[in-house]
Amino acid sequence: MRILCCVKRVPAPGAKINVTDDGLSVDAAHLGFTTSPHEECAVEEAVQITERLGGEVTVLTIGVNDAEEQLRYAASVGAHHGVLIPTDGSPWDPQRTAKVITAAVEALEAEGGVFDLILFGNESADSGGFQVGVRVSHALGRAIVNGIKGIDFDDDGSDSDDNGTDATSAGAKIKAKREIDGGFEVYELTLPAALGVKEGINLPRYPTMRGRLDSRKLEVRTMELDADAGAQGLVRLHRPAEKASETVILGEGPDAAAAVVDVLEELGVM
Repeated sequence: MRILCCVKRVPAPGAKINVTDDGLSVDAAHLGFTTSPHEECAVEEAVQITERLGGEVTVLTIGVNDAEEQLRYAASVGAHHGVLIPTDGSPWDPQRTAKVITAAVEALEAEGGVFDLILFGNESADSGGFQVGVRVSHALGRAIVNGIKGIDFDDDGSDSDDNGTDATSAGAKIKAKREIDGGFEVYELTLPAALGVKEGINLPRYPTMRGRLDSRKLEVRTMELDADAGAQGLVRLHRPAEKASETVILGEGPDAAAAVVDVLEELGVM
């Protein structure tokens, strides 16, 4: 089983995001960065699949050289290979991103064979475009389903390679579950295929000390690829005004009872 996970380096969730004066980018001077949460779950799912069925996980990212940190983190939790497509840090539109990922996939598959499964995050935590996975899959001619919270493999679809490692061949079937109100939609896809994974499909593991040490040995491959910008252009970033909250002390002990009753009546619970 060969699995490719496409991940993105994003500001750490919960951080205060400041916008540059020109309104065109995020001021990253005091920000911490991490892997986009949906994609962190995608990496965990890929690792779990290869632990059950055998195979290897390749993690690919586009970004500044510091994005190597996210590749090494993926290696610390079980990924086997890391690929970095370096940029100057300027934001890329979804079309440009998809074109470059498609070119990278085609190059990697020409060398090592087709990826049985390509996993994307349902959407990135920063731009939230919901587009890249669909565009890449369409360009590659592969089926994709987004919003996935469960992946099941047909046990009959796996065989063994010359080294005795389980591997899933092209033409095997998988079932992907997408959560809806009151249940799940179940899709059957023929490999090779792609999925947009949603946070909640699993609980990502924490790296062990050994995993962190091993990740230092990861040979990150750099692929110099680029594409023309697409038709979607960033106009500006808007940061909503902060809403200040105020805490009111109603009183202490029995003296607060009347004020508590007033609040409960205001809320409509009395």
